Amino acid sequence: MIHSTTILAVRDKETVAMAGDGQITFQNIIMKHQANKIRKLYKGKILAGFA
Repeated sequence: MIHSTTILAVRDKETVAMAGDGQITFQNIIMKHQANKIRKLYKGKILAGFA
């Protein structure tokens, strides 16, 4: 079985944009469709994307 998520990051010289798909599934069932998979860490200076 394949497990995956969508996290996309784009970086310019001074800025970063990061986005996630926001959907949580269990097998073929959608459990949540507005999840936040992007978090700010360390006083807002680090962005983390996770499944």
